[in-house]
Amino acid sequence: MKPAILRPDHLLPAHSVPPPWPGRTVRLDGATTYVRDTPATGPDAEPALYVHGLGGSSQNWTDLAGLLTDRLDGQAIDLPGFGRSEPGRRYTVPVFAERVIRWIEYSDRGPVHLFGNSLGGAISVRVAAVRPDLVRTLTLVSPALPFLDFRRSLQGRMLPLLAIPRGERLAAWRLAQVAPEVMAQQVMEACVADLSRICDQRRQEALEEIRIRYQAEHYAAAYVRTFRGLVSTFLRSYLPGSGSLWRLARTVSAPTLVIGGRQDRLIDVRVAPQTARVIPDSRLLMLDDVGHVAQLEVPRLVARAVLGLLTEMGDSARRADLAG
Repeated sequence: MKPAILRPDHLLPAHSVPPPWPGRTVRLDGATTYVRDTPATGPDAEPALYVHGLGGSSQNWTDLAGLLTDRLDGQAIDLPGFGRSEPGRRYTVPVFAERVIRWIEYSDRGPVHLFGNSLGGAISVRVAAVRPDLVRTLTLVSPALPFLDFRRSLQGRMLPLLAIPRGERLAAWRLAQVAPEVMAQQVMEACVADLSRICDQRRQEALEEIRIRYQAEHYAAAYVRTFRGLVSTFLRSYLPGSGSLWRLARTVSAPTLVIGGRQDRLIDVRVAPQTARVIPDSRLLMLDDVGHVAQLEVPRLVARAVLGLLTEMGDSARRADLAG
């Protein structure tokens, strides 16, 4: 593990607040997957894929993807049951990872620069471990790798729900009791350390995302079942067997950037450093006064770290060419 390199801010595009990138539905293996495209502006841009976290969507990557268009030709997908993608039959990390793998294969863009936030980070670790041929570099923002002290997460309050038969019905009832505006504020407060960093446009977009969730009958079940699947993955990771995410992380060969916020209220703040220690070729960036979604809260800082990784990889490739 080594510290992340931050490239100068002036290498990024001027500050702007782009609208959500255009999206489209794709029929893949009998189910509809929604994907947003962030077209490259540079001639030598390489393919990138962005994977959101639990309860999120492809919109979570709008700013970061826009800042990186000179270097990356981006796509962001909605996982099954979230955003505008159809619900799935099962909601586990291995199942989601297989969907990401299938998308990379279907789009024929691999190997990609793979990005994952929270649940998307856990999924991306598994993808990089089981299909290293599909991953060029790996960037993990507050990855939801296993930890057992749920007192260190606001999500710990949901654990009793998992013990209730058909707990998704209770979750759906609870969702219906809270106004979308209140829910959007609660989500922001849970994920972001400094709400002043979130502009009015992003707040409005978050509210629209919440309203879409209220209209999707499957959403509450998808959320609860995904959370149950994630907790199950956490528990299995501390038992013998090949499915442990920590064991898989040790096998990741892709150059990796791990970013954590010291004010993360959803993932134990010790997880990001531990992830960087476990993954062999890793760089770590811990951000003061930043929460769970650094790519939303401080996208320029995250983009500078990504540019540092990409520059390092380019330099290594040039040295290898000269040596050859």
